[in-house]
Amino acid sequence: MDASINPFENALKQLENAQKTEPIDEDIYQLLRHPQRIIELSIPVKMDSGELKFFTGYRVQYNDAPGPTKGGIRYHPHVTLDEVMALAAWMTWKCSVAGLPYGGAKGGVICNPKEMSEGEIERLSRGYARALANCIGPEVDIPAPDVYTNPQIMAWMSDEYNKAVGKELPATFTGKPIENGGSEGRGISTGVGGTFIVREVAKKLGLKAEETSVAVQGYGNAGSIVAQKLDEMGYKIVAVSDSKGGIYSEHGFDPHKILSCKSEVGTVGECGHIGVLAEGGDFQKITNEELLELDVDILIPAALENQITVENADKIKAKAVVELANGPTTPAADEILFEKGIIVVPDILANAGGVSVSYYEWYQNMNDAHWTEEEVFEKLDTLLTKAFADVSEKSDNNKTDMRTAAFILAVHKVAEKVKERGY
Repeated sequence: MDASINPFENALKQLENAQKTEPIDEDIYQLLRHPQRIIELSIPVKMDSGELKFFTGYRVQYNDAPGPTKGGIRYHPHVTLDEVMALAAWMTWKCSVAGLPYGGAKGGVICNPKEMSEGEIERLSRGYARALANCIGPEVDIPAPDVYTNPQIMAWMSDEYNKAVGKELPATFTGKPIENGGSEGRGISTGVGGTFIVREVAKKLGLKAEETSVAVQGYGNAGSIVAQKLDEMGYKIVAVSDSKGGIYSEHGFDPHKILSCKSEVGTVGECGHIGVLAEGGDFQKITNEELLELDVDILIPAALENQITVENADKIKAKAVVELANGPTTPAADEILFEKGIIVVPDILANAGGVSVSYYEWYQNMNDAHWTEEEVFEKLDTLLTKAFADVSEKSDNNKTDMRTAAFILAVHKVAEKVKERGY
């Protein structure tokens, strides 16, 4: 990621592009350029050494006109307020384009969980939830997991929140373990949702699954799941990478074996041996940058922000980019890709599977219901297929890129809610 690129400025530029194409009321547009609420926390944590350490945390509730705000919490040493504001803005548009009754929010804590013990992470998580207890709730703001957070962390936060408010409110957090009120399929929902989007964009391009080559940058939860599910659907996974590098083979890989190998050796870059090749043959080690520039049909950035920039956009050869990561393409790069005729399915649509199933979890908690994984993914397929069709139609009619089309649809919906609320 290029650290010099401000993600919130990117988010505002994307909003500006939508405003130029199909404007809303100027006052509402200005309102939507500013986060509604920014919360900064100083969280005291007793470390295993006995030292009392203070961690900086954030929660940005971008706009609650459509309903309670919704968004994940990330633990990362490079969390910044600008990043959290950008992610909260993108969550606002993501919920809107998917048709969910939510506004957008995001949280983050500056920490390195890889250097912390389980006890230290638990104390940090409980401290974060305790500090936010008066600012969240099932009808106010509903956090969820994100980078380096997981169902166990949500369980700790939910428990601490319930203690703070004096009652059980499981719908306050989503992404919880099943036994704590979590939804079937939540853990793999971003990746599964991505497969539905890939299927739809392949149809738009006239590609058959077995003829379609796919490269996945980022082999964490979302990236590994989308690779495995696409492989099961007949797509050919020819390249994968993680933070330490990747591998490529025109013959394709078995993504299930790659995940197993990564768990053993620590990186997919060391997994190019014959056992993971679909049809045998040669493979080569590649960098993350090289993966982005491969001649493939579908490129799936599933890592971090600002991966496709003005520096490399002209070298992208894929027919379509499906953004499973948040903010992987900068506005300047978007323009280049559009001129090259490359379809970019934006993050606010492509990775909406996670927040959509979070909504299903919240709904089940609020109504004391429990759906099977099959029921959850049937609902998700219907929701994302419709959202893709709506964005694709708007893009074709306006002769604009899919991101601008998605932003137009999302922003207009939120603007209507702002008008209704009298903000």
